[in-house]
Amino acid sequence: MELLIVYHSRTGGSRAMAGAAAEAARAEAPTVLKTAADAGPEDLLRADGYLFCAPENLAALSGLMKEFFDRCYYPVLGRIEGRPYAQMICAGSDGEGAARQTARIATGWRLREVQPPLIVCTHAQTPEAILAQKTIPETELDRCRELGAAMAAGLSLGVF
Repeated sequence: MELLIVYHSRTGGSRAMAGAAAEAARAEAPTVLKTAADAGPEDLLRADGYLFCAPENLAALSGLMKEFFDRCYYPVLGRIEGRPYAQMICAGSDGEGAARQTARIATGWRLREVQPPLIVCTHAQTPEAILAQKTIPETELDRCRELGAAMAAGLSLGVF
């Protein structure tokens, strides 16, 4: 059972979150970590479950993550139904807009949400803070590791 983690990151926050999740997931099940630019329909079709990780930009899903979903949506439509997914959002404020957008896409694919969105808030509110490289606190990375391990364990044990 393979877990696919797809992420986009411009300032390092989502990359750190996805990396932490992948690190823990690999101890439980085969795990593939790919950027949104590199992942494609074949990756979605091969995997048994998904963890999507992206920043929230302007109260919405980041453009490159949205482009991944746009590029892959129709090639896998009707072919991945029922597979489990979870998501992680790196946000400057609440992250809810990006989480809702990802959930709508997953609903269209008829994926099964197995965990509420994990939202890490960086509180970046000024242009300088928003554009700066992000350092995610270890306590938040631990939450990402827990989610990655739980997703992979659920797949390998057949819970999902």
